[in-house]
Amino acid sequence: MSLPKTLAEDVARNLVMVARLIDEDPEQAYAYSRIALRLASRVAAVREAAGFAAYATQKYSEALAEFRASRRMTGSVELWPVMADCERGLGRPERAMAMAGEPEVQKLDKAGQVEMRLVAAGARRDMGQIDAAIVTLQSSELASSAVHSWTPRLRYAYADALLEAGREDEAREWFGKAMEADKDGATDASDRLAELDGVEFVDALGDDDENSGDAADAEVRVTDTHDTDTHDTHEDTHDADAHEADVDDVDDEDVNDADRDEDGPAKA
Repeated sequence: MSLPKTLAEDVARNLVMVARLIDEDPEQAYAYSRIALRLASRVAAVREAAGFAAYATQKYSEALAEFRASRRMTGSVELWPVMADCERGLGRPERAMAMAGEPEVQKLDKAGQVEMRLVAAGARRDMGQIDAAIVTLQSSELASSAVHSWTPRLRYAYADALLEAGREDEAREWFGKAMEADKDGATDASDRLAELDGVEFVDALGDDDENSGDAADAEVRVTDTHDTDTHDTHEDTHDADAHEADVDDVDDEDVNDADRDEDGPAKA
């Protein structure tokens, strides 16, 4: 759908701000996405951006409606994994598992299929099926020594699941493998590995030096035991946010889509 030049420029400016802020200030990114949505609710890229902004702020019902709208406009299956993850965020892991078995998954590229595997494993964990989650993550992609954009997260999720299952030695090995592949710091694998090895990082910056502007080194304190309480940093944990914002010019079909969330996912 084409827009008048002035309107298109206004929409583009807001979408740029969404992309710029979504990681560091998701609430502000969400606010920009709502402006873009009011200006051009029938543009697929706007609906997708609005979906990701809502997802980043844990507004999963709203995000799911936006992703469905974008998919309906484009016919693409690219958003299938994040749509399934929205179902998890809404406390419906069984629906996420059902989506993992749909034909749409076979149409995804390799990165999308790995993402779907991560979501399915997370859904298994949500349902207390930790052993099944571990099996779900075991794949040729996990076993491969090649490093791709999704490799650190896949290895990390596997390590985290192993740790939850009480398989600490294996978890340590896979946190190490995740750290080796994670050149961009996408995970906290190094922290988790250090925690398992009993290493605690303490900020040595004193109160008197807060305004000095001088950098301070971190002090590493090694504990005598390895029984430091571990935290469960399940990568895909979500707290559902019930609030949904109104969109002034969203078509009736999209509004009905959001309403149907309470009864079940829309038919793909």
